[in-house]
Amino acid sequence: MHCIEWGRRAAVVGLALLATGCLSSGGSTPVVAPAPSSRSVVVAAPAATSHAAQAPRKAPVTAVALPAPRTMRNWDDVRLQAAQRLVSANPSGTYIGQVPEPLLAIPVLEIELNGDGSVRRILVLREPSQAHDTIQIAAAAVHRAAPFGDVSRLPRPWKFVETFLFDDDRRFKPRTLD
Repeated sequence: MHCIEWGRRAAVVGLALLATGCLSSGGSTPVVAPAPSSRSVVVAAPAATSHAAQAPRKAPVTAVALPAPRTMRNWDDVRLQAAQRLVSANPSGTYIGQVPEPLLAIPVLEIELNGDGSVRRILVLREPSQAHDTIQIAAAAVHRAAPFGDVSRLPRPWKFVETFLFDDDRRFKPRTLD
C-alpha cells in the first residue's frame, strides 16, 4: 500500500510540474502516472528530481567527460558498455568489488534508447522496498552515462534492463559488472 501511495504522490507532483512548465525540454521524459493495474512508473529526467524525498548525499556528483561509445554488434555488447559507462560517468556514486550484504536497495530499470544511443525513456521495473530515492539516483546516473552508442542496426526494441545494487552510502554497482 505504501508503494502505491508513494507512486500516486510522485505522479501528482510530476503532473503539476508538467502543467506549470517546470520540466526541462531537453528531450527528457516527464513523470507519468502509472496505469492503475501497473506497478511500473516512468522516471523523470534529472532536472525534475524532487529533493524533498531524497536522503542527503555525501558527495556532489561531478560531470565526467566520457569517450565516444564503441560500435556494438549485439545487445550483450550494449549492456556491458552501458554498465562500464555508468561507472565511468559516476565515479563518486559507484563502487567496484564485492557487493555488501545486505544491500540498501535494488531498483531495476528498463532503459529505452533512440537509434543514436540516447535515452528515450526509463521505466522502473522494480521499486525497492526502502530508499525510494535510489530510483532517481539511478535514473540520473543513466542520463549522465548516455549516449550508449549507435543501436540503429540492432534488432528492435532498442532497450535493455539494468539492476542497480546500492550500498548503505547510496553508491551503486551495475549488476552487469558483478
